[in-house]
Amino acid sequence: MSEQNRAAQRAVPEQLERALAAEVSLRSRLRHVAVGLAGGCGAAVIAVLWATEPDALPKRTQAAFAGLIAIGLAWAVLAGWVLSRRRPLFARDRVLSARIALAATVVTAVAGVALAAVRGSTVDLVATAAGGSVFAAAAMLALVRARRRRRELLRLRDALRQDAP
Repeated sequence: MSEQNRAAQRAVPEQLERALAAEVSLRSRLRHVAVGLAGGCGAAVIAVLWATEPDALPKRTQAAFAGLIAIGLAWAVLAGWVLSRRRPLFARDRVLSARIALAATVVTAVAGVALAAVRGSTVDLVATAAGGSVFAAAAMLALVRARRRRRELLRLRDALRQDAP
């Protein structure tokens, strides 16, 4: 078998190559580096603020700080996981990031609504609930789109595998 024939058999189909090029591009990796740094630095700053408080913080503040640290660490861990992979993830990273965004949005919205119900006026409650609903809907839309993109890439991969000799 000639070198050209072997190279032709190993060649990645152009459709799949284009679809996956964006996932493994330098731009995509740099975006994940930025997300990881932002999440990790945010969590670190909040942890340092919490640790250096001279007096004990109220329980609600401690809970808020713990939640924000958890969200920041979740983004940092996701970015580290994505960057440690040496092959295309077929949009699995998008699905996971959309899940983190949805969870963080829902928890934040529920906490905001609860706080507005206890301390604010009716206008504050309605505004907080409306804002939380808009952000939660946007996060849900991102999750739906990420799942759809993952299904498309997996379908394309499977179709191209069946067509391969």
